[in-house]
Amino acid sequence: MSFHERDHLGFDAPAPVGHPARANMPDGTPTGPDIGERLPDWVLTDHTGRTIGFHADRGDAKAAVVFFRSAVW
Repeated sequence: MSFHERDHLGFDAPAPVGHPARANMPDGTPTGPDIGERLPDWVLTDHTGRTIGFHADRGDAKAAVVFFRSAVW
């Protein structure tokens, strides 16, 4: 039998609301940049080993960055 319970944010998980594994971040915790705020630059390596800088590589092109809330295991 599968058990899922939806929290006040609309997330379902296989643990009851109130379980330590489902603890949300405390109120007032920073959640990331505001819409339109310039992100800090970061450098990553692609699958070929080439170094890519977030701002330098895309020039003047706009970018959409998505932050995804992790799953509750």
